[in-house]
Amino acid sequence: MADKLQLEVITPERLALRETVDEVTLPGLGGELGILPEHTPLISQLQTGVLSYRKGGEKKLVHVSGGFAEVLPDRVSVLADVAETAEEIDAARAERARESAQRQLAGGEGDAIEAQRKLQRAITRLELAAQARK
Repeated sequence: MADKLQLEVITPERLALRETVDEVTLPGLGGELGILPEHTPLISQLQTGVLSYRKGGEKKLVHVSGGFAEVLPDRVSVLADVAETAEEIDAARAERARESAQRQLAGGEGDAIEAQRKLQRAITRLELAAQARK
């Protein structure tokens, strides 16, 4: 019986994270998924949000956007379009992206669904960056 989870977060560009952890919370398409060792296997689509994990008494946060997660009793594998720790987020760039998406939505320019996705990614990045500064 496993008492830890092997967590891997992979993007098309890199292996963003590989840790042995106690628990994981994922932003699943239908809501947050709490994962502990010996969880029932599942595959879930991810939405833009914060993946959190606990290692001992320490909780860490990672921005993820798009992709899928595979959960096995001893492993969580996340294949995300984007994955960034709070320290990796450029808050100024995220603020510019938020402003651009808001202008696009207000002006009715281009694809509104894609603009909404960009806005959500920027907001999540800004929230995570603010938490890292505390």
